[in-house]
Amino acid sequence: MRERIAETCVAAGRDPSSVVLTAVSKTQPDEALEAALATGQRVFGENRVQEAQGHWTARRAAFPDLELRLIGPLQTNKAVEAVALFDVIETLDREKLAAALASAMQKTGRRPRVLVQVNTGAEPQKAGVLPQDADALIVSAREIHGLNVEGLMCIPPAEEAPEPHFSLLAGIAARNGLSVLSMGMSGDYETAISCGATHVRVGSALFGERITPLKPS
Repeated sequence: MRERIAETCVAAGRDPSSVVLTAVSKTQPDEALEAALATGQRVFGENRVQEAQGHWTARRAAFPDLELRLIGPLQTNKAVEAVALFDVIETLDREKLAAALASAMQKTGRRPRVLVQVNTGAEPQKAGVLPQDADALIVSAREIHGLNVEGLMCIPPAEEAPEPHFSLLAGIAARNGLSVLSMGMSGDYETAISCGATHVRVGSALFGERITPLKPS
């Protein structure tokens, strides 16, 4: 995967070191995490706070260079736990959550970096601030709540071509002076890199198709 990312960067006229591989480790068993760690992978994305605690709390001591990124929606009542565990929270999408994160940072003494998630397709079922409201949320998060907003994240609609959505995100980032773009997953990371992604979130292409736990009958 690193080789494929490097080749895509070269084809796009970019330095391969400008793109970070975030391994999406949600729902993965311990042996998959250990296999990834053994390759030197240190940047991981998780969707849920509680599952991430189970995956990584004990491993922090053994791998102090880990970078944990929350890439799933965050409820305000989980803000303290999220701030205590994650180095980057990619899913800030509303004013109430910005306030909760600022409060959690004061309580914990930790200041994870933050990305604003933009719902580029305006999908009602999906988290993310609407594109037309993104600038205001970025300003508020920075100036009112004092958050370290370093970039943006998006998940394009599954049934649409991703390039216009990645380009939209890049434009919002540029006008707000943001340098980090978390965009692109297993099926579209090459397109994302060509549109300026700095972080690609890859799960199934690394670990195989996700195993969904069976629900009790």
